[in-house]
Amino acid sequence: MTTAISIFDTTLRDGTQGEGISLSADDKLKIALKLDELGVHYIEGGNPGSNNKDIEFFERVKGMKFNAKITAFGSTRRKNSVAEQDASLLRIVESGVPAATLVGKSWDFHVHTALQTTLEENLAMIFDSIAFLKRNGIEAIFDAEHFFDGYKHNPEYALTVLQKAREAGADWIVLCDTNGGTLPGEIHDIVRRVNNEIKANIGIHTHNDCELAVANSLAAIQAGARQVQGTINGYGERCGNANLCSIIPNLELKLDYSTIGVDKLQQLTGTARYISEIANANMPVGQPYVGNAAFAHKGGIHVSAILKDSKTYEHIRPELVGNKQRVLVSELAGQSNVISKAQELGLDINANNNKTREIIDRIKELEHQGYQFEGADASMELLLREAFGEMEEIFQVESFKILVEKTNADMVSEAIVKIRLGDETVYTAAEGNGPVNALDNALRKSLIQFFPKINDIHLSDYKVRVIDEQGATAAKVRVLIESTDFDNTWSTVGVSSNVIEASWEALVDSFRYAILNMSKVESNASENVREQLGLVNH
Repeated sequence: MTTAISIFDTTLRDGTQGEGISLSADDKLKIALKLDELGVHYIEGGNPGSNNKDIEFFERVKGMKFNAKITAFGSTRRKNSVAEQDASLLRIVESGVPAATLVGKSWDFHVHTALQTTLEENLAMIFDSIAFLKRNGIEAIFDAEHFFDGYKHNPEYALTVLQKAREAGADWIVLCDTNGGTLPGEIHDIVRRVNNEIKANIGIHTHNDCELAVANSLAAIQAGARQVQGTINGYGERCGNANLCSIIPNLELKLDYSTIGVDKLQQLTGTARYISEIANANMPVGQPYVGNAAFAHKGGIHVSAILKDSKTYEHIRPELVGNKQRVLVSELAGQSNVISKAQELGLDINANNNKTREIIDRIKELEHQGYQFEGADASMELLLREAFGEMEEIFQVESFKILVEKTNADMVSEAIVKIRLGDETVYTAAEGNGPVNALDNALRKSLIQFFPKINDIHLSDYKVRVIDEQGATAAKVRVLIESTDFDNTWSTVGVSSNVIEASWEALVDSFRYAILNMSKVESNASENVREQLGLVNH
């Protein structure tokens, strides 16, 4: 029988301690709902009462239904006090959560230095606090902070802390590598001893300071831990927490444990990217399993092999985690890359073999000019479709104008765009916080009346790189724009000696790609334009 592992997500609490991560109450609710869809078992929402955002989150979440257990976080009672009068513990009870995590000291050094109390009083604080939660009908999860450092310094006391938590009725005892400095072999040996000596449900909570948080979590599971705590995309303080986006598929696909289930696993990539958007944090392209480059292939030999069998250069099928295989096409590409990309897009490569060398030559010419298509998958698709005669010009840009005005208070940019859709000409104007933003707003305003789904699209990243530095202010620049509609992410490229023109080229390509891939166009475009676009059935 497959062993079940409980997934405890602390993105909304520990994850928000990461640099640059700040979530509103609305953000937290959106992420909680997404995590619940993914199938995690616990969602730690924060510390009720510690700040206004967490207070609002726990108030609003009361009236919502979740399959996961919404969990509050707090610490053991203050020294030389009583649990029944501890404000933090009382707020947890008042929040109405079914489960709560209490953090307590398990390293004698911390007891003396941080708490400045006795070892005996620390044990009493742990026992009293957990017993208080249990008397109030709350599932109690004890996070033994700095456990591994504590165990290496004073194993007898560290184990006594765990025993005291168990005696108080803790449902889970979680061993924390708080400083992230323990190695996998140490984790495995210590967890195995704990599992033999403490008759309780054991969990693991690791940090990534040695880039071993995932490895340490897996080692703990193999040694007997049955709950793993972590965050989506590894968000967290300092170097981050254990990344659930790697832990979950490793447990499910490599080690034959049961976590969220194979069916739910297909939502992993979408969940990771959705949360990165809400958190306004760019995902590393090379992030395992869920990154945009996790299953990307560039070398001609590699591509030639995966055309025969993807197992030659992929350790799993990307679809298992909701990702997809990508073939990168660049000036280094061989014919296999172009053939694979064309087949992926459903283009009739066999009927157009003479096109392959032409396309490669065209790519080499453009990349010599400064284009970079391996980082601009959408522009690459548009180029291929045009080469195969399968790209319709849904809209044409006739002109655009930018006005920039400096007032006493601010710098204001306004863009005026003229485009043609079928027989209709559309003029729009829009302001923005800069020339590119103004152009984005104006073009979006022109298209949204014909393609309402444009409203769901936004720019998620914008990069400018100087190609020929010797040109100083007249140097050629490359602009890469990343766009998203939450379900998909795509990138486009533009090159020019004028940064506005390069940005405009990438921007137009982004909207062209979006419209091309829309599965259904809303019906409020005029019949004339819809007919011109081939959207009317005769």
